[in-house]
Amino acid sequence: MKQRPVAATAVVCLGLYLLGMDLTIVNVAIPSLQSQLKPSMAEVQWIVAGYGLALGGTVLTAGAVTDRIGRRRAFITGLTVCGAASVLGALATAPGQVVGARCGMGAGAALLMPATLSIITDLFHQPLPRRRAVAVWGVVGSSGAMTGPVVGGLLVQHCSWRAGFWVNVPLVVVTIALAWWLVPRGAAVRVRRLDVPGAVLSGAGLLLAVWALVEAPTRGWTSPAVVAAGVAAALALVAFVFWQNLSAHPMLPLAALRDVRLSGGAAALALLTFTVIGALFVLTLYLQGVLGYTPWQAGVRTLPLTAAMGTGALAALPVLSRGGKKATVVLGLMFVTAAFAVLAGTTASSGYLRLLAFQLAAGFGTGLVGLAGTEAVMSSVPPGRAGLGSAINDATRQVGAALGIAVQGSLLTTFYHSHLREELAPARLRPAQLRLLTEGPPGAPRPPSRLPLYAQHFLDDAVRTAFARAMSATALAVCAVTLAATATAAALSRLPHSRRQRFLSRLRGRPSGRSPVPPYASAPAAAAPPD
Repeated sequence: MKQRPVAATAVVCLGLYLLGMDLTIVNVAIPSLQSQLKPSMAEVQWIVAGYGLALGGTVLTAGAVTDRIGRRRAFITGLTVCGAASVLGALATAPGQVVGARCGMGAGAALLMPATLSIITDLFHQPLPRRRAVAVWGVVGSSGAMTGPVVGGLLVQHCSWRAGFWVNVPLVVVTIALAWWLVPRGAAVRVRRLDVPGAVLSGAGLLLAVWALVEAPTRGWTSPAVVAAGVAAALALVAFVFWQNLSAHPMLPLAALRDVRLSGGAAALALLTFTVIGALFVLTLYLQGVLGYTPWQAGVRTLPLTAAMGTGALAALPVLSRGGKKATVVLGLMFVTAAFAVLAGTTASSGYLRLLAFQLAAGFGTGLVGLAGTEAVMSSVPPGRAGLGSAINDATRQVGAALGIAVQGSLLTTFYHSHLREELAPARLRPAQLRLLTEGPPGAPRPPSRLPLYAQHFLDDAVRTAFARAMSATALAVCAVTLAATATAAALSRLPHSRRQRFLSRLRGRPSGRSPVPPYASAPAAAAPPD
């Protein structure tokens, strides 16, 4: 069949849009879901972060599967799994079932996402058309994530939170049909057997780390369960690194990370999603809990972030051509840092304009870093292993997103409970009343029935003020992280190439000089198996 690059890219981007939308579509549905299923704050964070965690924890293995079975087959299989899990989520009757469905959707997305970028890499061989296609890929994926709250808000307001799962089913069916018709099969690569121990160790390490971060505000940061989970996560991830060095068929060839383009691009993408996706989770709570918008109104007010991301991705094309990848990443991180500095000044009476300024600056910086980071990762792997490069690109994005939601959500909860106690101190509430008011999720405490009705206005003001202070403190912490990353990237970009290579080699504990050819570089290609 003759290749139709533009049509095939459109189909791939439709699947990618679905994937991005699923990442955030439940954000604005949380209040409605809470009123029906009564999840705890930890379960709320699992519902939001479980999708990205499952995606990030399995996408490296999925990248190897993509190279093994062919890109179109992996793309269609991932869509099928996402559709089946969406049906289970729509029929859920308990919070745990929703969490399971979200994780199932993430596992399906792990197969779908590496295939999307691999297919585009196969379709466009010239640098400039490929760079433009990757820019469109990045804008569509980000648009899905950013418009998820809008679609979710509209469905929740006119239907129910379950509609956020049902909407996937017709989209999945249409995309699968178009993929069979328009997307070429692509070439498969003869690879050794899958690295099952590596997949188990990496997945367990990420799962335990996120569990500890999510449960810490409720159980306490020094509780035995949280400390044990944190230690176990560290041990699992260290064991994963050792196993990748020993295995003859590693899931993540560590030799590939010696390439500064790949490791630097992956680090930038992880930081990007850690900051922006985590902040989006916090913003949707603020828009509804403090500013009083409906789910749909809150979703619409996150659209400027999408528009700014698209603008940033388009602006990255000439910046990349003139300044290179490192300069583009530094410039993008500067915009993101400035955005969080603006957000850190938020108060309960700030209104929407400050959030708009944050979204415009953060979105533009995200577009710049996203395209430069993806270009750096994909240009560092051979065409025959585009699935591996795409998996690394996607894994860093999704792990960063899951950790961003977990870390920023946990910081928000911790700061909120502390500030709410301070705001309620003048009321001289009894310990039992204070404990009941401050144990709920941020922005939605339920007053005890014995609390006088005339105190409700005071309570609402205390909640809004405490939440705004908590969001400001969380944004300030993230701003410090991005500022340090920007300064480091700027310093490294100014070093001459030889000195930068020696510095990075010392960090890795290896002698400087030319890196050996990665073990995956010579993998022979073979014809794809019949679909």
